[in-house]
Amino acid sequence: MKYLFGLIICLFVYSGSHAQKGDFQTAEKFMKNKVKHLEGTLSIKPYFFKNTDKFWYAFQTPTGEEYFYADPKAKIHRKLLDKKIFCEGLSTLTGTKIIESEFSTKFFYDDINDSILYFQYKGTEFEFNIHTQNLQKQEKKHSQRSVPKSNIFGSYSPDSTYVVYAENYNMYITNTKKATTTQLTNDGEKYYSYTGGEIFMGMRADDNPYRTPPLIHWSSDSKYFFQLKEDVRKVTYIPTINMLGDPTKTKDIKTSLAGAPDVIQFELWIFNTDSLTARQVNISKWKDQSVKLINSTGKESQWEDQIFFWRKKRTNDEMEVCKVDLCTGEVKILISEKSSPYLADELFHIEIINDAKEIIFWSERSGRGHYYHYDTDGNLLNTITSGNWTAGKIIETDEKKRVIYFQAYGQVAGESPYYARLNKASIDGKGKVKILTPEEATHNVRLTPSKSFIIDSYSRADLEPRHVVRNIEGKEILELAKPDLSALYATGWQMPEPIVVKAADDSTLLYGYMWKPFNFDPAKKYPVISYVYPGPQTELLSLEFSISARYNTALAQVGFIVVNFGHRGGSPLRNKAYHAFGYGNLRDYPLADDKYGLEQLAEKYPFIDLSRVGIFGHSGGGMMAATALLTYPDFYKAAVAASGNYDNTIYNKPFVETYQGIQEIQKDIKKRKKDPETGKDTIIIERETKFELKVATTSELAGNLKGHLMLVTGDMDENVHPAHTIRLANALIKAGKNFDFVILPGTRHAYSGIPEDFFEKKLWFHFAKHLLNDYGPERVVDINRF
Repeated sequence: MKYLFGLIICLFVYSGSHAQKGDFQTAEKFMKNKVKHLEGTLSIKPYFFKNTDKFWYAFQTPTGEEYFYADPKAKIHRKLLDKKIFCEGLSTLTGTKIIESEFSTKFFYDDINDSILYFQYKGTEFEFNIHTQNLQKQEKKHSQRSVPKSNIFGSYSPDSTYVVYAENYNMYITNTKKATTTQLTNDGEKYYSYTGGEIFMGMRADDNPYRTPPLIHWSSDSKYFFQLKEDVRKVTYIPTINMLGDPTKTKDIKTSLAGAPDVIQFELWIFNTDSLTARQVNISKWKDQSVKLINSTGKESQWEDQIFFWRKKRTNDEMEVCKVDLCTGEVKILISEKSSPYLADELFHIEIINDAKEIIFWSERSGRGHYYHYDTDGNLLNTITSGNWTAGKIIETDEKKRVIYFQAYGQVAGESPYYARLNKASIDGKGKVKILTPEEATHNVRLTPSKSFIIDSYSRADLEPRHVVRNIEGKEILELAKPDLSALYATGWQMPEPIVVKAADDSTLLYGYMWKPFNFDPAKKYPVISYVYPGPQTELLSLEFSISARYNTALAQVGFIVVNFGHRGGSPLRNKAYHAFGYGNLRDYPLADDKYGLEQLAEKYPFIDLSRVGIFGHSGGGMMAATALLTYPDFYKAAVAASGNYDNTIYNKPFVETYQGIQEIQKDIKKRKKDPETGKDTIIIERETKFELKVATTSELAGNLKGHLMLVTGDMDENVHPAHTIRLANALIKAGKNFDFVILPGTRHAYSGIPEDFFEKKLWFHFAKHLLNDYGPERVVDINRF
């Protein structure tokens, strides 16, 4: 009996330590849609007065939208208007009670008077003098858009002589002076159209047969226009069905699948407005190559007698920058670039400057992303940036001063390498690169029109947002509106804590953050949940101030420690070796780092209970979460995997073929050919190129399931098709495994609104059941009743 009594006590102690109530009420308070209004404006969007650096901007506060005016040169910053007086005046003019906290608008102005702003309210236009604060109705309406050159619909030449449009998949041109229209092509058809389409992640929607402005570019003298035409006729359809609408109709999207024999093909066409002729330029180099036209800094002045494009091999490890003579169609190779195992796309940038005499080119040839300076004959003139850090996106190019302004990462030793700072560097490689925004934070910046000032909004997950104006040398000269976070702190909200762990190589540092319950008790033991997204094109780390931090803040309040840190192979912001780590191992590469990182955190923080580990993510994070649970079934106890690409054999070509790798296989094929003179058969040898893809799927691991898995997908996902989730579910069923499966009707890849709220609560309940042993939510019907 005494042994039985002891067993009962032990069971009581065990169940008591693992049976905790989830705090869903507090979690709900910190859902994204509940706290967004307390966050304020994270990045200033300036609206400049014409030909000046003066600007106004809107700023979100807990009591509504406020408006401010700034003049950097005069160092003036003030409210644009007294909102209380403004709304009272507007109420009088409209005869309607205007509630101050609910009013918001977008002002606009004309080209004449930079003291007057206009806005529309319920169909009536008003004008407001920013200096006298006078508000009145405007009888003559102003347009926020530029006035069209005529009433002809299409793309106008620079001299307005010609209008080009596409209809029934073909190209037409109208001479506005002669009032004549000519059909330039007659071979256009659906999915081989002169309309022009937009490719996203290898996908394209249906062509439009109706009259529309085509996607073309003009030469500055109006003699030529040109187009990169896409042939997607043989590309497969990926259908989705909207079950909330007509279930007999499908939405079909052309998608180049990884490893598919038929993918998007590109053609370059040049049209002559004098001869009214079209000519195809031979841009072929590699089978199934990808091609893109190169634009300069938004201007078309360079397109007078030559155009530029780049082409890349399907194996994604070799590319060429080329120029085309518009008169002759001759193609000249300027830059040849090879990179093993692949050419990185995320930060890649190429820019044509100085009236098409020079090229700025981004490359990882040194092992870090940096900029190089070429002439347009392909000669390397100098290195623009260099060092043990990464040069990122160019914000502005100042051709007069011969400098570029760009983001950079990892410049300060000992800091997280993910924060974007603004830098400037000489195009000609003269002098040192200068950091203009020194704070360790993510800086969202914009230069004023004269390029004399920098508008800088910066923050970190553990640093409140600041908005300032700097001079062009980086000196802070003006502070803009400051967020009022007093109402936020009054809720008990706390910032996350930065964390650093080592990767499984016991050397590479991985950076991230930790969220705790706001009623955290260091004497308690808490389950730990890892929020993951493995990249490789980006890491979804918390790099800016955010109250909700996606789902992490609210999830922690249920009663968990939530962590989010990087993994080798997850980001191009660090260096080539880091983000190419997972090449050839797309399914598994981040898993060991996540497990080892959690083990280190548990060793450092005694309040983390490593016997209760969860993992969740969306898209690539969903794939990682499910795969981690199946790879380390004795370590991870529960996972929520949302819209994951579990089967990359049916995912898009650009992502999978770049980061997994595709093999080019060339064979010599013997063929019989009849000699036209002798009539005899001869044997000829032709070189045939094919591509082969091998990639592991999560379904192959289904038999390993021990823990508790929830799969979630939207049934209208146009990015990661629901078939990914259904195939994994089928494998789990065949393996005799128990799991949860949630479908969000009518939902695409990005969750939002009511479906997102539903998903977030299911996330809480799943981890509460399996990590806290709280089955309370299972016993209620109303998901909002805790």
